[in-house]
Amino acid sequence: MTNAQVVKITRYVSLLGGGVLTGGALTTFVLELALRRLGALTYIQVRQAEHDYFPWFIGAVFGPTFIAVVMLVVLARKAGSPALRPAATALVLLVLALVVSFVVNVPINLDQFDWNAQAPPEDWAGIRDRWQIAHAVRTTLCVIALGCLGAAVIDRPFERAATP
Repeated sequence: MTNAQVVKITRYVSLLGGGVLTGGALTTFVLELALRRLGALTYIQVRQAEHDYFPWFIGAVFGPTFIAVVMLVVLARKAGSPALRPAATALVLLVLALVVSFVVNVPINLDQFDWNAQAPPEDWAGIRDRWQIAHAVRTTLCVIALGCLGAAVIDRPFERAATP
């Protein structure tokens, strides 16, 4: 496999994975806005049902995407490419989204597995709000990261132009 093929595959996987992650985050954001109208019983049931499938899906997408973005940064740096800055920015934003996930969202998700929908915690709405605010931050980071990946991939030469 040539270096050009590796760059092409890395670009596509980065952009496709970034798009899927961002689409998932935006979809969840809209769903969470709709869930705000529900009472504790239904909210907890929906959250517990979605967490049967969603975490493994995001993990399966995030892993290859993250590796591809790291590779994109490394390849851009080696080539002295103008794609380095937006690719590195996307990588930083994805790391920040991951930090938000592990600091706020994942602990709340794990707690919600044990919630009894018939007897929710007293502060369930406050916990929901904290999760949703963190998710809004995470979604914003993903949207901006996707924009940076687009800037790194679309119409951007990978090698520097030779100077005369």
